[in-house]
Amino acid sequence: MTGTSQDADAVEHRRLIIAGSGIAGLTAAIYAARSNNDPLVFEGDEPGGQLTLTTEVDNYPGFPEGISGPELVNNMKTQAKRFGAEVKHGILTSLDDSSRPFRVELKNGDVYTADAVIAASGASARTLGIPGEDDLMGYGLSTCATCDGAFFRDEKIMVVGGGDAAMEEANFLTKFASKVYLVHRREEFRAEDYWIDRTMEKVDEGEIEIMRNTEVTELHGTPEEGVDHVTLVRHPEGHPTDRLDDPQTEEFDFDVGAVFYAIGHTPNTAYLEGTDARMDDEGYLKTRGGSGGGQTATDVEGLFGAGDVVDYHYQQAVTAGGMGSKAALDADDYLEDLDRTAAKPKEAAAAESDD
Repeated sequence: MTGTSQDADAVEHRRLIIAGSGIAGLTAAIYAARSNNDPLVFEGDEPGGQLTLTTEVDNYPGFPEGISGPELVNNMKTQAKRFGAEVKHGILTSLDDSSRPFRVELKNGDVYTADAVIAASGASARTLGIPGEDDLMGYGLSTCATCDGAFFRDEKIMVVGGGDAAMEEANFLTKFASKVYLVHRREEFRAEDYWIDRTMEKVDEGEIEIMRNTEVTELHGTPEEGVDHVTLVRHPEGHPTDRLDDPQTEEFDFDVGAVFYAIGHTPNTAYLEGTDARMDDEGYLKTRGGSGGGQTATDVEGLFGAGDVVDYHYQQAVTAGGMGSKAALDADDYLEDLDRTAAKPKEAAAAESDD
């Protein structure tokens, strides 16, 4: 079956296609290329993934002096290419799993076919879309406290959000901050009682201050100097940006040295809609898991998942890399099984001809 069934409109048939060029996708590419599986990596609409938004990575093993996110990604891309992986710009819009090989369609209309696919398309951190955001992302604005919190020791740090992630990040950041300010647009929190209780303990200890019914409307600073201060709005009934014309809405500036968004992520799985792949309520791809081989397999035979598109909890570069290597190994096992299955009729035919 491998490589024999070609769509008439397909640009090319590949043994393995990898969707996403973040740490998970590029690690998968390195392993797959070394296994002679000729991987084709499509970069997606965020080439390099979320790590390219991080100016310094200090917690990736092997770099005692740290390394910038873009440099780490570029090094991995070079390494993957060294072993024969091909990297192209392309955004997957659909995957047809109704027959084999898979039919992969890109945003530009190009069609490829593949014997196996690794979904490593990541998850995009949600942002507020406010002034200053684009300029300061990675320069005092972050979406990952465990990645960047240590850069802001003894600074006043602001966390935006009201769910479990926001509470967890606020608590974590008390290790470094002179004080953490938790900004939430409503009076009540969405977080579980466990995280609310832990946060309130930090409030009592003076390490966290909660700013309820408040929203950030602008970030101020420069890439050179980082975040200097933010503009906030507050209304006693909450959701103040919906009540900017209300005389009760108060606008004010507030000095902070860093801002962390903790308002969730959106997994990039839209191209898998219509397949038999299972997603959870948030859209994260479900894989088999367990302790043996095939942990990254999905409900679609030949489709594997790795990185933040699967992992909504850890979301670390090193865990994404680990999952990428697993996905490549699982895909290699699958492709070898395909090769054996395809070889059996040929062997039988050869035996008959010998008779």
